[in-house]
This record gives sequence, structure tokens and C-alpha cells, in this order.
Amino acid sequence: MIIAVANQKGGVGKTTTSINLAAALAQKGHRTILIDLDPQCNATLSYVDLDRITSSMYDVLVQGHVKLEDSLLDCSVDKLLIAPARLALAKVEPALAGQLDAHFRLKDKIEEAKELFDFVVIDTPPTLGMLTVNAMVAATHLLVPIQSSYFALEGTDDLLETYERIRLRANPSLQFLGVVVTIHDRRTILARDIEKQIAEVFGDKVFTTSISKNVRLEESPAYKEPIFSFAPTSKGAEEYYRLSEEVLQRV
Repeated sequence: MIIAVANQKGGVGKTTTSINLAAALAQKGHRTILIDLDPQCNATLSYVDLDRITSSMYDVLVQGHVKLEDSLLDCSVDKLLIAPARLALAKVEPALAGQLDAHFRLKDKIEEAKELFDFVVIDTPPTLGMLTVNAMVAATHLLVPIQSSYFALEGTDDLLETYERIRLRANPSLQFLGVVVTIHDRRTILARDIEKQIAEVFGDKVFTTSISKNVRLEESPAYKEPIFSFAPTSKGAEEYYRLSEEVLQRV
């Protein structure tokens, strides 16, 4: 299963969801690859130092001879491998402009490495550009984090339109896995109202588990650890564990 975590809005918890969902799947015994497609490299930096990188996802996507497995790095989580990003990823779009297979590069690279994994989790940039489209073309499932804030649903129409267009031709088997409400402060009336609005729009596609606003979740990447080892008794660990259970049930 290949799960693209996408939302073109920034600051909605994409990377936090990607790194902890990947860790949860690995800790359940599934061979998991976390692919970082965001030029900001936050998912990469949550697990490894940049000086360990010899080949990044830029090389994998742009250099035909570089395989996905050439880029993989191990980390503190058993059964979890990282396909790292570098700032150079920002140059993928001009580098692949005019290439007939531009939107299929990631799909082809993952296909070559399919014997290495049970799950792939792809962290995407906060745009609907070529990197996010590559992720959705390669994925079997799309997971959308939405923050319970005033502008939560802004831009979701564009994301869903892109999803439908990709399903129409490039990847008919892509399934909408669901929406997870993130950075959720249940104490506020606004957050509870936004959660209801999200449920009205997406119905049963909204995961039962929502992710609370949590300091421990913000701190754990600085220590190169997922929430499960950094603060195993925290609310964040409990919620991401429950989310991983829901994900496994749905896929």
C-alpha cells in the first residue's frame, strides 16, 4: 500500500502525520518506506541528518540510473527506511518539464522497489505541483490532513479536483483513504464547529481519530524520534496509534 499524505495548505500537520504514521506501521511489523517529497526536508530531518544523504529524491526522480533503494537510509525505528529530500527538490519541475513520463517518475521508481516494502508513506509539499501529482499518481491511497481552523476547507476543492483528474486517467485505482482532523483544540467552540463542517463535507471519510494540538508532537522531530519513543504515554502517541489502526482497517 502506498499512502500519499497531501494538502496544498501549509501548516496542517502533513509531515507530523507522515512521520508518525510511517513509524506506527513499522512498529506493527510492516516494512515501511517514508518518502520525503517536500523540498523543506522536514520529514527527512525528523529522522536523519542531512550529512548522511548520498542520493536524495531529487536524484531518484531526475537521474534515470538512480534507484529508490539507492537513496534509502535507516533510522532509529526498526523496519522503517527513509527516502530523503534535499532543497534541490525545488528544481524538479523545471528539470522534468517537457518529459513525457514526468508525472510517472515516482510510480516507476516505487514499482522497481516493490519487493522492499509493505507500506510506503509519501510526505508531499504544500502545493499541487509536479511533486504532489507524482505522489498521487504513484499512490494506492490518498490521506488528507485538515487543521481545525477557520480556513480549514479553503483549497480542498482544488485538491479533490486534482484527485478526480488523476483517477480519470493517470491512476484509476487511487482511493480516497480519508481526512484526519489535525492540530485540534477541543476546548474552543470554533474548533468544534470546524470539525462539524469537515464532517458535513466529507461524511464517513473523516477518521474517528483526530489529532490534538500537542507540544510533544512538535518536540519529537528535534530529537530524531517518532512520538512513540519520544513521549510514549502522551496524547499524541495515543492518537497516532489509533489513527494507524484505522488506516490499517480501511486499507
